Amino acid sequence: MKILVTGASGFIGSRFARHALEQGLQVRINGRRADAVTALCAQGAEFIQGDLSEPALVEQLCRGVDAVVHCAGAVGVWGTYAHFHQANVTVTENVVEACLKQKVRRLVHLSSPSVYFDGKAHVGLREEQLPKRFSDHYGKTKFLAEQQVFAAQEFGLEVLALRPRFVTGAGDTSIFPRLINMQRKGRLSIIGNGLNKVDFTSIHNLNHALMNALQAGEAALGQVYNISNGAPVPLWDVVNYVLRQLDLPPVTRHLPYGLAYSAAAINEGLCTLLPGRPEPTLFRLGVAVMAKDFSLDISRARQYLGYEPTTSLWTALDEFCAWWQAQHRG
Repeated sequence: MKILVTGASGFIGSRFARHALEQGLQVRINGRRADAVTALCAQGAEFIQGDLSEPALVEQLCRGVDAVVHCAGAVGVWGTYAHFHQANVTVTENVVEACLKQKVRRLVHLSSPSVYFDGKAHVGLREEQLPKRFSDHYGKTKFLAEQQVFAAQEFGLEVLALRPRFVTGAGDTSIFPRLINMQRKGRLSIIGNGLNKVDFTSIHNLNHALMNALQAGEAALGQVYNISNGAPVPLWDVVNYVLRQLDLPPVTRHLPYGLAYSAAAINEGLCTLLPGRPEPTLFRLGVAVMAKDFSLDISRARQYLGYEPTTSLWTALDEFCAWWQAQHRG
């Protein structure tokens, strides 16, 4: 099988591309930064650099491949709706259109559980439990991108979408780096009582889920799947585990939820007034994420994808910490 992996210069895309190469697949990769994919090219990946907002380039990328794993997109909380729509919806439209024109058989789309976020606690969320209103541009545009993907079924494209929660392992640049830097500056506090349990996903488990999605039978098609390690853990225990591994002091200071939320609202308001609208250091959504229970029901992935998490969170955290130390040695 020959596949295209978009977003291969990012964490998830690069790790899956490497996994696919190790499984014997022919892999074409796309990303904006050539320096970030040198190791993949050395392993045999075919790299085509370029911007997925250009339809002609996307058609070139999809030519001659059997399947596409679409990992590219904008992530985060701060930014304009136009920015997130372009990177998540328009780019996905280009990928879908190119798949149809180039007769690609299957498209596996990497979505996000951010589509569920509404600032409330949730335990065992099922895929259909969407909020009445999306809490941010990222969540809304990731859902709209899913809709573009599923609409292509009508034209014969086999489609699936995955919503993995808090993916971590070597190369993770999104979850822990901000927390590590905040703790080093003495700015990190436990929000609320610190007992909230959340889901994480080992990158190895996500790799297996993506591979299973590429190979799944007809019954699995046309659906979106929650992906996690399936074992919610206290968030602040995880944060302090990582800090201890990196020889940093644990977080012990508590900040009441209401106070943190109010401070985040003021922070966001001030940043909207400043020249250039700099990104706030604290977000209301981030406060809710760090203080509330949040876990996913992964039974659909187990049933239709044969997904079973085998790599523990603690193994993934050890892998992340070893990688982080190697990156920051000296």
